[in-house]
Amino acid sequence: MSDLYNAQNIKILKGLDPVRKRPGMYIGSTGKSGLHHLVYEIVDNSIDEAMGGFCDRINIVITEDGSVIVSDNGRGIPIDIHPDTGTSALEVVMTTLHAGGKFSKDSYKISGGLHGVGASVVNALSEWMIVEVMVDGKIYRQKYERGKALAPVEVVGETNETGTVTSFKPDPLVFTVTDFDFDILEARFKELAYLNGGIKITFEDRRIGEKRSYHFEGGIVEFVKALTKNKKSIHKDPIYLEGTYNDVKIQLAMQYTSSYDEDILTFVNNIKTIEGGTHLTGFKTVLTKTMNDVGRKHNVLKDKDPNLQGEDLREGLSAILSVFVKEPQFEGQTKAKLGNDEAFEAVMKVVKEKLEEYFDYNQKDLKAILSKALEASRARLAAKKAREMVRRKNALENTTLPGKLADCISENLDETEIFIVEGDSAGGSAKMARSRETQAILPLRGKILNVEKAGLDRMLKSETISNIIVALGTGMGEDFEIKNLRYGKIIIMTDADVDGAHITTLLLTLFYRYMTPLITNGKVYVAQAPLYKIELNRQKHYFYSDEELTTFLKEHSDRKLNYSRFKGLGEMNPEQLWETTMNPNDRKLVKITIEDAEEADRVFTILMGSEVEERRSFIQRHALSISNLDV
Repeated sequence: MSDLYNAQNIKILKGLDPVRKRPGMYIGSTGKSGLHHLVYEIVDNSIDEAMGGFCDRINIVITEDGSVIVSDNGRGIPIDIHPDTGTSALEVVMTTLHAGGKFSKDSYKISGGLHGVGASVVNALSEWMIVEVMVDGKIYRQKYERGKALAPVEVVGETNETGTVTSFKPDPLVFTVTDFDFDILEARFKELAYLNGGIKITFEDRRIGEKRSYHFEGGIVEFVKALTKNKKSIHKDPIYLEGTYNDVKIQLAMQYTSSYDEDILTFVNNIKTIEGGTHLTGFKTVLTKTMNDVGRKHNVLKDKDPNLQGEDLREGLSAILSVFVKEPQFEGQTKAKLGNDEAFEAVMKVVKEKLEEYFDYNQKDLKAILSKALEASRARLAAKKAREMVRRKNALENTTLPGKLADCISENLDETEIFIVEGDSAGGSAKMARSRETQAILPLRGKILNVEKAGLDRMLKSETISNIIVALGTGMGEDFEIKNLRYGKIIIMTDADVDGAHITTLLLTLFYRYMTPLITNGKVYVAQAPLYKIELNRQKHYFYSDEELTTFLKEHSDRKLNYSRFKGLGEMNPEQLWETTMNPNDRKLVKITIEDAEEADRVFTILMGSEVEERRSFIQRHALSISNLDV
């Protein structure tokens, strides 16, 4: 990589106007995920400087008014005059779509972000933005409003430092929410610090008085240790390997534990690929083949032993796979899935070579891992009968749908929906309230099994989980087939209390771990049940939060109003349940995204796990916002 970084490196491809017209095309959504994506894009630019060896400190601040400040000690965005525009390169970068150093091979060999559109997109979707650049002994500054420069770049001071400071405030005219979530941002920044060992990232949220600093010299080895800190490891130290093949750099850290689940996180150029892609496929393929090969080579797997399957060898595995590709090809703007074939080939080549080398010198670890996998294989075979039973029950010609299921008449997925309802009482009301043509009801008795702590054989023996699988028709895990889904929408409907929230979290964890396509295809929803009711002038008014109720009471302060609070869904009569929670014309549904499911899984681990300090910190941060507390 050349140290030369000036206006010649900035390539202009297109204008900026489409961003405000269709923001979802560039950041995924104008809701919570899109809002946080703005911060990620600016931080990713600093990370690119770090990957190039020009930056080792990044600071992020959320100010009291909800604006964001991101600063680094990199080279600074070029400020000299761009030859194609006659204006400062800084202005070109910030106001022109597809203009940035990432389009010049001399500036960045590897980069994340939106490949040059990030800074300008954030600028376009911000109420205001200010960029200060420290370079050549001077401080340069330019201010923008909704993507437009207010004045030319000006010199505002002198300095001995280099770097860039970007301040911006998301535009409330664009975003449906503008309140940043500390935990979501902190998780991403901590992740970046792990992925870029040696860099120091500081995050301060002045709204709540919290400040965090991350610096991990061990990189992804420390990352995988953090993933497994509440689990029992079956070999002492994480396995770490790295290598490069055809200009694709591979880093892998992996640790086997005594748990049942697999936890593999994949990244491309520091971007989390939540839907995997060619690099993940390559890893799963080469892991299965290599472990079987080295197992037989060192006589850990005997001649009588069948080859271990992929699911056997991934049970209890936590791994971080980070690859760096010069020109990554992603599916969608938010980079959910990698499509580069060279990433598959590189992972296959590097992992095979390095794993064989590792186990030649660490046969004790090999024996421990394969012993675990053999146990998983036996458990898989033991679960086979239960799995086949579920398959047989799932066959519609056998008419063995769960007895508690009140099915709908229509088979048109565009209109059908199933309500998974907490308790027989609420289930009874829901069955009476529903539209029999399009709405099915499946009541749950009590809380479902925590799939984080149960093996597949035990899960399939759970009547509640079996009923859910059979009702949906998709199967689960590696047997999952979304084409067999029997309903267009899956709606979780629980009480608006702590028990209801717990059941919702357990269901989301089940879907996230074993039926992920339901979430990635937008099939899962959570129904919002009302908390209060007021009758005024013979009209019923329902309120879904304390804030809604308080606002209504203030607006009618001249009237004496009596409100009633619902204790649960079972307390509602069928008419109330229909008009508040089930009527498609009036109800409130929240669609679950993959980020929501990951967050639910993360929070559940914090609150239900054994890490006391992490749980205490989480509770302290959220104490003032708790609305349901089980004491």
